[in-house]
Order: sequence, then structure tokens, then C-alpha cells
Amino acid sequence: MSLAVAVAVALFAGVIAYALFGGADFGTGFYDLTAGGSRRGAELRTLVDHSIGPVWEANHVWLIYVLVMWWTGFPGSFAAAMDTLILPMLLALLGIVLRGAAFAFRKFAATLGQARLYGAVFAGSSLITPFFLGTVAGAIASGRVPMEGRGDRWSSWLNPTSVFGGLIAVGTCAFLAGVFLTADASRAGHADLADSLRRRTLGVGVCTGVVVFVALVPITEDAPVLAEGLAGRAAPLIVASALAGAATLVLLLRRRYRPARVTAVGAVAAVVAGWGVAQYPWLLVDEVTIADAAGAEATLVGLLVVVGLAALLVLPPLAYLFWLTQSQEWTEH
Repeated sequence: MSLAVAVAVALFAGVIAYALFGGADFGTGFYDLTAGGSRRGAELRTLVDHSIGPVWEANHVWLIYVLVMWWTGFPGSFAAAMDTLILPMLLALLGIVLRGAAFAFRKFAATLGQARLYGAVFAGSSLITPFFLGTVAGAIASGRVPMEGRGDRWSSWLNPTSVFGGLIAVGTCAFLAGVFLTADASRAGHADLADSLRRRTLGVGVCTGVVVFVALVPITEDAPVLAEGLAGRAAPLIVASALAGAATLVLLLRRRYRPARVTAVGAVAAVVAGWGVAQYPWLLVDEVTIADAAGAEATLVGLLVVVGLAALLVLPPLAYLFWLTQSQEWTEH
């Protein structure tokens, strides 16, 4: 493995981590938005607050990690992507800022009306952020980000691959969040809420699966390099994702919530990894490869050293934080 590919793998590991942890975080917005009125939805919204409250800010560590790795290790491609895709990136950033502010302000709202407003902003921005990030991924994978010059500011991310990428991102986040919320509700002893979440998560999972299969048709025509990779070297990962997703649905049907979390994580991780493998060796599809986009060798070495230090200094506290949030004692209190 070359130095450039090693850095790219480390970068994409951050993409997978953000898809899992940030995705489960963003996906709670769907259930918050559809929880119902103030009285009927109170129990679910309280569960959302308890589930993501301790970790929602920590999840953005992965986004920062990805951006820093990208602009430091592959600066030219980062500049090209930001120039062409500045609109969806700004909209995603707006969603992140509005979501965080609304989530914090909702707890201290002076009136019920204010709480409803903040709740709607939180839920809505939780959905638009993964959508726009998904359109960015679609634009890169369909070869619409030129290395030289600027791509079209609108058609680069308003195209079949990008739109389906955004919809799949939203559905995947909602499915992952639903599995975790269902497990949290069951562990906390809220059987009726767990059963309601279970039914809704099953519906989200089926709908997302349908969207994924429907998307294969336009992606074949619109993003041939990606489609060829998905049908070739990435096929085992896509099959593994489909099997893990189906297993998650079966486990939810049987109310086996703990193993369902494992298979749900596996399904999302496999499909995101499949995207990366499918477009390898391109960093910007049809424009520049990983090797050609890489920065100076000294920079790449420094990045790998920093990644190693981060693994030692950052990952253990994060793992401990997530362990605390998943403990029975934390949930009950």
C-alpha cells in the first residue's frame, strides 16, 4: 500500500465513522419530527434528548477529522470540490449550526410555542444535513467535480446520482437511529414506545431498501464508473450490506434489539465502504486519482503520525463516553 493510499484509507475510515455515529445522531430528527403533538410525542422526544444529549457534539469530531485530512493530504482536490460544491456544503453547514442551536435552546424554551419552534428546526435540520452531504458524495462519484476550473454550481449536485445519494443518506440515518432508539426504549422499560419505534423503523428500513434498488437504474447511466465498481470489486461489500440490512429487519421483527444494533451498524458501514471501494483509485472520479492528488510526502507521513496519536488519545475517551451512554444506569437516570 502506498503512502497516499494509506492516508486515503485513514480519511475514509473517518467518513465511515461519521456515517455511523453522526448518522445515528441525525436520524433521530425524523422520529422527533413525526412524534406527534406536544403531549403524544413527549415520551419519544425525551428519549431522543437522553439518547443523543451526551454525544451529539462529539459526533462532529469525525467531520472535522475528515475535512482536515482531506485539505491537508489532498489539497488540490479539496479546493476543487469546495469551489464546485460550495452551495450544498454551506447548506449542510447551516443545518449543523441550526440543529445544534435548536437542540440546546429547546430545553430552555420559555413557552410551549418556542419549544415547538426549536423542535421543528432541530428535526428539519437533522434531515437536510445528511441530504446535502449525500448530494456532495453523489457529485464526486458521478464525475461532476473538475480538478481544473469550476464545475456548474447547480447541476453538479442537482442530478440523479446526487439526489438519490441524498435520499439514501437520509433514509440510512433514520434507519440507524430507529434501531438504536428502539433498543434504548426497550432497555429503559418503555415497552409501548419500543414497539411503536420498532414498527416505524421497519417501515423506514423497507423504504430505504426500495430507494437503493431504484437508484441503481439511474446511477448506471449517470455514474458509470461508480456503477462498474459497485458491480465489480465492491460487490461483496454491497451484498454484505444487503444481508446485514435484511438480518436487522428480521431481528427487529423478533424484538432482538441488541444484536439488531450490530447488524445495522454492519449494514451502514458496508455500504459506505462499498462506495469508497467502487470509486477507487479515483479521489475525484474521472478527474484525479488518489496518487496524483496527494500532497508532499512529508505531509502524508505527518498525517499518519497524527492519526496514530489520535487513535491513542481520542478514541479511548470517545469509546468510554459511548459506553456510559449505553449503560443501564445512565439511561435510567
